[in-house]
This record gives sequence, structure tokens and C-alpha cells, in this order.
Amino acid sequence: MTVQHLEKTPSRKQRLQEKQRRQLAVVDTVDKAEAKVRKAEVELALAVAEAVQMFGTEQSASEGLDMPVETIRRFLGIAKAAVAADKADAEAAATS
Repeated sequence: MTVQHLEKTPSRKQRLQEKQRRQLAVVDTVDKAEAKVRKAEVELALAVAEAVQMFGTEQSASEGLDMPVETIRRFLGIAKAAVAADKADAEAAATS
């Protein structure tokens, strides 16, 4: 004699909760990845800014890094914004 194992099917509410849990997990993963990308982009921008200083000009850095001048300028803008944000954070911390 065999016993049939009948699993209870989840309710509509349980299925919705599970779907929302999975969606939130995916959103969390994407948020974490975006933060890592932004951090890496800032690090690259700071390195490009240093390269421009070392090469002397944007054009020389472009040739030395084999990177278009437009990209160099974009990274310089990111680096400038990051330095300004760090400075603002430091000033805010000093006045707190």
C-alpha cells in the first residue's frame, strides 16, 4: 500500500509574497552592483586625472592611454565631482 504525498499549493498571497521577495532580492543585487560600478568609475576617473597630470595635456594622455579625448574629459569631470564631494563631506564632518 502506498501513501500519496499531497503538497499543499501555496495560496495566492503566499505566491505574491514569494514573488515580491525575489524581486526585492534582485533589486538589492542590482543596487549593490551599481554602487560597485560607481566606485570603480570614480577610481578610474581619478587615475585618468593623474595620467593627465603626468602626461601634461589631455591630448597627450589620450594618446598615451589610447583613449579618446572625449572620454578623458568625461573622466576628468567625474574626478572633479568626486573631489568636490569629498571636500564637502570633509567640511561637513569638521563642522559637526
